[in-house]
Amino acid sequence: MNPSANGWINKLLKTLEANKTIENASSNAFYLSLRESGFIYGNNVIIIENLFDKSDFSNEEICKTNLFLALYFSHKKLDNSGNFIDSIIEFYTEIEEYKTSYFKELLGEKKSAGLLEKIIHKRVLIEDNLISKSFNYFITNALLYIDVLAYKHYLKNKTITVNYIKNLESALETIVLCVLNAKQTKSEYDTSLIKLFEQSLRYQKKYNSTYNQAISFINSEFEAQYIIDMACMATWTDASIDEKEHGFLNQLGADLQLDQQTINEAKASITNFFHTYKDQIVLFESKNIVKTFYDNSSKMVSKLISRNSKRLQKELSESKELMLLISKSTVRDLNEEEQKKVQEQLLDIFKSIPSLAIFMLPGGALLLPLVIKFIPKLLPSSFDENRIEKD
Repeated sequence: MNPSANGWINKLLKTLEANKTIENASSNAFYLSLRESGFIYGNNVIIIENLFDKSDFSNEEICKTNLFLALYFSHKKLDNSGNFIDSIIEFYTEIEEYKTSYFKELLGEKKSAGLLEKIIHKRVLIEDNLISKSFNYFITNALLYIDVLAYKHYLKNKTITVNYIKNLESALETIVLCVLNAKQTKSEYDTSLIKLFEQSLRYQKKYNSTYNQAISFINSEFEAQYIIDMACMATWTDASIDEKEHGFLNQLGADLQLDQQTINEAKASITNFFHTYKDQIVLFESKNIVKTFYDNSSKMVSKLISRNSKRLQKELSESKELMLLISKSTVRDLNEEEQKKVQEQLLDIFKSIPSLAIFMLPGGALLLPLVIKFIPKLLPSSFDENRIEKD
């Protein structure tokens, strides 16, 4: 399954028909799986229940898959009679009528799995432009679980208003800022977290509420669980929660009518998550903007080439001049004319491979040096005298 290609939802649904692990889980167990995957924290590192091997999935692809699975699970538990895809599209249509610009070009289409793929794609990505998104420090949305809570509300009540989502966002923002502002010194992590929340808000912008108002907006068990988990994420700095923060979390949990065991498990979960996945979490990265762009782009190019390796091998083998120029580029810098020839011939090849059409977009040519970096891995060993073959 490839969440960046058309048809991934139908492929995933077919897998879910054969594998009932997620469908048969209890609501509490499924929430814990969401938390362990990083979806609750806005840092998706694994697919829920490891349903797929995600070795070549990007963070965005894992996030899209987890969002779909969370919505699918909610539908199975609360309204298994209707059509799942129609239900999700109707839900997004209803909440987006208050914000018409966001899905304006999509919601007039006929309901289908393809339309839902587009909606989820729009919902997960902060920016659509390849280049500007690569420069964006935060890729996934920190507040996507609010969509899941809102969908549950929609299924239970057969309707939903944007005020429900506004209130949830406001409650979450108020409590997280209470945590962060209580700190005498803000770390880079804290500053990054504030930016992440600001970029993730969809419906309300600076709708200030008091702590007591925020608590009054929380009306269900999983809303309360989500709030305490996000508060724990805000308190966590350098693998520790100090005494003052423990006191705040305990009081917050009591105000949310959560038992002490649930509060303690939330504290332990965030510490374990960050210890386990620290190297994979964007909040801890302090790279400059150019390095971030290069790393994000490098991962994307590597993934695209690995997924299209057989077709690329064939196309490259039929382009003798390009092969010669790439061979030269491994031992010396190409001159301007040679670079232009490589660019033109690579773009001609990419035209014939649909999933590589991204390089044809404005700015896509900036990524061609990265493409050349990975192409030698596709060619015969004689092409690269320094390659060491693995046993």
